[in-house]
Amino acid sequence: MKKRTLLGCLVAMAATAICAQTQKNEKDSLQRYDLQQVEIMSTRATETTPIAYTNIGSEELKKQNVGLDFPYLVSMTPSAITTSDAGAGIGYTSLRIRGTDGTRINVTANGIPINDAESHTVFWVNLPDLASSVKDVQIQRGVGTSTNGAGSFGASVNLQTSSMSMLPYATVSASAGSFGTNKQTVKVGSGLLGGHWSIDARLSNISSDGYIDRASTKLKSHYLQAAYYGNNTAVKFITFAGDEETYHAWNYASKEELAEYGRRYNSCGYMYTDDKGVAHYYNDQTDNYIQKNYQLLVDHHFTNRISLNVGLHYTKGDGYYQEYKASRKLVEYALLPFEHNGESVKKSDLVRRKAMDNHFGGGIFSINYNSDKVTASLGGALNRYEGDHFGKVLWVKNYIGALDATHEYYRNKGTKNDGNIYLKADYRLTKSLNAYADVQYRHISYKIDGCNDKWNDATGALQQLAVDEKFDFFNPKAGLSWQIDRHNRLFGSVSVAHKEPTRNNYTDGKLVEHPTAERLTDYELGYTFGNNWLHAGVNLYYMDYKDQLVLTGELNEIGEPMAKNIPDSYRAGVELMAGVQFPFGLSWEANATLSRNRIKNFTEVLYDDDTYERWEINHGDTPISFSPDVIVNNTIGYSYKGASLSLHTQYISKQYMSNAHQREHLLDAYFVSNLYASYSFKLKSTKNITVGVNIYNLFNEEYENNGYAGSGYYTDGNGVKNRYNYAGYAAQAGTNFMGHVTIEL
Repeated sequence: MKKRTLLGCLVAMAATAICAQTQKNEKDSLQRYDLQQVEIMSTRATETTPIAYTNIGSEELKKQNVGLDFPYLVSMTPSAITTSDAGAGIGYTSLRIRGTDGTRINVTANGIPINDAESHTVFWVNLPDLASSVKDVQIQRGVGTSTNGAGSFGASVNLQTSSMSMLPYATVSASAGSFGTNKQTVKVGSGLLGGHWSIDARLSNISSDGYIDRASTKLKSHYLQAAYYGNNTAVKFITFAGDEETYHAWNYASKEELAEYGRRYNSCGYMYTDDKGVAHYYNDQTDNYIQKNYQLLVDHHFTNRISLNVGLHYTKGDGYYQEYKASRKLVEYALLPFEHNGESVKKSDLVRRKAMDNHFGGGIFSINYNSDKVTASLGGALNRYEGDHFGKVLWVKNYIGALDATHEYYRNKGTKNDGNIYLKADYRLTKSLNAYADVQYRHISYKIDGCNDKWNDATGALQQLAVDEKFDFFNPKAGLSWQIDRHNRLFGSVSVAHKEPTRNNYTDGKLVEHPTAERLTDYELGYTFGNNWLHAGVNLYYMDYKDQLVLTGELNEIGEPMAKNIPDSYRAGVELMAGVQFPFGLSWEANATLSRNRIKNFTEVLYDDDTYERWEINHGDTPISFSPDVIVNNTIGYSYKGASLSLHTQYISKQYMSNAHQREHLLDAYFVSNLYASYSFKLKSTKNITVGVNIYNLFNEEYENNGYAGSGYYTDGNGVKNRYNYAGYAAQAGTNFMGHVTIEL
């Protein structure tokens, strides 16, 4: 009923927009207004900020936004890599930049933190089609400018949502393609009402069967904003939400499984194989989550030089995933043995559900000053997170009687207070030379209390959590930007960042040990050239880590791989960028990253399968996992009148999935090409109609872009230690396509 009501409102608004466009004198009347827009810009870099960054506008996003998740829309930016569990870019996807994973990439929307407060990552599956309501994106590589939320430890992604449209509008778009993938989006806006008000709304639906077997995804989302615009003050209320149901595909597959069962093999949900050799799977092996975001943004200009931004926010997350588990000890689930066929059953197949109930809220502010010589911001944020983690057993094979629906086998709660304050300034020393300084103080208090879901054989009970940590970080940044002339710019900076451990760093570690905070010193040196037909740039970086948390190969008391602070590691590289606008609509864009990512003096710890005896192996300097040495992106485009054609190619060199430098842990290099073609035209009563087709993996490259890896050892009869390695791979789809149409009214 709620869905029908919302759809009815959207249709009504669309009709209003169409009728309003027929008022002939409306466009002239708009010239009377000079209204203040809401833009939270204090965390963004400008042309004089001495850091490496890339801006992506809404038009560029729109060209590719026909169904794939947000990481794939920005995958051609320097040093970026994307992954997909389902193999087709929809569902559980991730973004890595300079080899750093999503837990180290700070993401904000209108300056408000989007990263999960405990895991530090962004689950893009919970934000379906947010790109359709984004005005522009800035990706900062390295430490970047001071921002809010989880610390930037490799990159930051700053989203600005849609700005006001002075005229009413309505847009309908639809896509369909391989693997049953389809997307429908309706967007409407009132335009300016009464000289000061506007309303914008979006409703989206995305679904896909996935390339991997059973890796289906069902996504629904909406976006609504209501705004008031005055001459000096603007107020905007925004709410956006996502509802996802995704079948598990995160087990990946070994090389042997890929060879035997095919590249689409998915072991998640496996129950048994019948007498005819047919494998049976649990149908409801799904992840289910609803995330609702609310933002209230205020922008006020006291004078032409002084302004104030304030934002209040609240995010509610509620969801669970459930899975079939074979031959599990009942005691681990707080269940007693039961009698079946005259025998006492202590192990049985079961279905468990792990659930979360999260609340995240707070506020941000910035006071901004802008003059001919100085641009400065004093800002900060105060946020609080509360999250319950708990689990239930839904079904036990051959169980006698009914399970207690209220029975929980574990429950724990995480609470986190996160506050920061920063002062940044850009000072014009001379006509061409600018100095930049940025200092931030950040305080975090984090607690986890209760019973974890992991069994501890040493105590004969579930793991007890009693984490109570406080962190105080001081993050200074400074640099120079020299505008040599109108075409040439040189910049350099040194930045320091700190990062607290994630929830998993505590829950997956030894019970008697706690991880410590990490520190990064980032050195950046860049040069850019630009004129009306050519732009080029080079950026050198050296990211020096102290106490970086990396997997060691060691196992904790409950048998899981654990991360440990490594004293010294680094990422060093050069980023090259170039673009040419040729005559007659032809263009070329390219970027490349050549890097070296190393742990200094890495010691791996393995355990004997039977005796659990330790075996320490010193490997010296080793590559950091999931950090390729070479990334190359290339785009050739052509446009003529309403026709547009572009070919995107990406090369990713080999990368290791562990830090032990083992050949069996290697992801092979891959080279993937995507072709985009579209044609835009107008018909009566329309602003624009665009039809097109996107062909992904044009040359049917067979590749994997993600996975896991580990090692162990056993001792033979002669007392000789024998190492073994294992790995799983996320196979990606071959050639596939998406057709799309967009009608703008």
